[in-house]
Amino acid sequence: MHSTPAVTARICALSGALLLAGGLAVAACSSSATPAATGHLTASKFSSYLHRFRYVSQLASTVPASGDVNPYGVVVAAESTGKLVRGDILVSNFNDKANVQGTGTTIMEVAPDGQVSQFARIGSLPSGMKCPGGVGLTTALTILPGGWVVVGSLPTTAGGTLPADNPLGCLIVLNSQGTPVETWTNQQINGPWDLTAEAASGHASLFVTDVLTRPATATGVPAQTGLCDVSRIDVSLSGSMPRMTSVTVIGAGFPWQQNKAALIQGPTGDAISPAGTLYVASTLTNSIAAIPDALTRTTAVTPAGHTLTSGGALSGPLGLTWTPVGDLIAVNGNNGNAVEISLAGRQIATATLVPDGAGDLFGVVPSPDGQGLLFVNDGTNALDLLSG
Repeated sequence: MHSTPAVTARICALSGALLLAGGLAVAACSSSATPAATGHLTASKFSSYLHRFRYVSQLASTVPASGDVNPYGVVVAAESTGKLVRGDILVSNFNDKANVQGTGTTIMEVAPDGQVSQFARIGSLPSGMKCPGGVGLTTALTILPGGWVVVGSLPTTAGGTLPADNPLGCLIVLNSQGTPVETWTNQQINGPWDLTAEAASGHASLFVTDVLTRPATATGVPAQTGLCDVSRIDVSLSGSMPRMTSVTVIGAGFPWQQNKAALIQGPTGDAISPAGTLYVASTLTNSIAAIPDALTRTTAVTPAGHTLTSGGALSGPLGLTWTPVGDLIAVNGNNGNAVEISLAGRQIATATLVPDGAGDLFGVVPSPDGQGLLFVNDGTNALDLLSG
């Protein structure tokens, strides 16, 4: 599907708001620049981050000249270097012009004022770089200090089917000019679907959800269902370019399954807390798992006994991010809603980002100024903004 240009923002009356048990509110408003439905637990005007904002508008189309569609990953540049401008937003596309999943090759750069340029197009990798199966850019997208962009690839063959490669896919490292400089492959990097990163002086840790985890002995095309891992990839930043130094499985037993509409359903969004706990959105179980000591642990925990919250307003959670006030926000793949969650596990607010938006939400981040929420809209192939 191709996006249309952003339309002039229009305000429509917020209607149909219903307070539900637990203080959640839901509503719908039929405009792409209309109020989002928000809710709260107390009478405080700003009892949650979501409650501060009412309106959804399209910031920019994410369709490049090549026609790629299905925006998945989103990340904000923290510094200006090369083609990257501080405050600009990178968006990765998963599908090609023919809307075949796992064949998108472009990363778009969107300025806060809506100006769009193409940061990178990875039609093929330079000689010597390998990515089992090829290139199909996923939600896994981050920017490391120095302007190094890391993006996940989970490619498909003709017709959008998964190839037999094991492992399948890789992480592609690009410099700040958008040029691929290396690829990271490993048996534990198997269908990298999403990631988050924590950087320190000379070092970074990437946390990757691998939706096609399989034994090294597995052959043939992937099974229809399985259990997958969450891995920590330790990276050295002390050389001329980032270098993967180790891969450690820190979470195991997350369910995944092949899905005609989404290619793969499995653990997607992840977010690392200042205390070192990694939170992971498990799409198939409608839950958020918590992996303690994620920066240092050497053993894997399972979701059982490590659930922050489940059920309630969660319905196929995909993207996951922090708010400036210290809560988590998960966006639902089944209904187009965002859910705000406290670190005590309370679902404190919901907002309808895309009315009847099943299949529309993936990557999500706070806006650079902290005054809104940026999210990809897979239905209109655009980057949208929830704001005041």
